[in-house]
Amino acid sequence: MARPAVITDEMECLAKKIVKEANTARELRAGLSILIPKTCDITYSETAELLGISVPTVVRIHRDISNQAAGKATPKGSWGGRRRQTLSLDEEARFLAEWVEKAEQGGVLVVPPIHTALEQRLGKTVAVSTVYRMLARHGWRKVEPDTCHPKQNMEEQEEFKKNSQRYWYKPPSKMY
Repeated sequence: MARPAVITDEMECLAKKIVKEANTARELRAGLSILIPKTCDITYSETAELLGISVPTVVRIHRDISNQAAGKATPKGSWGGRRRQTLSLDEEARFLAEWVEKAEQGGVLVVPPIHTALEQRLGKTVAVSTVYRMLARHGWRKVEPDTCHPKQNMEEQEEFKKNSQRYWYKPPSKMY
């Protein structure tokens, strides 16, 4: 059996005030989610279906209005954030500090060693995408290779151009 809506007189008065002063559809729905079950004696699921919102939203609205009617402060913004974070942003920055030193010395950094070090630090396996997202959060980006090889020697190239054969001939094909 569905849960019946429990609505006090204080909640009903607050809901009427919300409906009168509503500027948005969300505010109107919030007030109506209290008034409709009170007058029609219906459940949360029926109220949700009638208003076109989910049952958890109706329950959340009831909780918020109940807290307001009781004079309790409503917690602000419990939605969003990094709920499944493995390290805080400061811990991530400290973890990446040693890799920053290697990058500043001109070393080429690749993700697999960072991934291995992160797994050792956490003591559990994590996806490689976790490392890529962490690097992106801290402003790292994929650097494309330069147009020239880092070990190229311009003097040797010029010497080769001067002393190489002018034309290279293709060896003769088979004779018939």
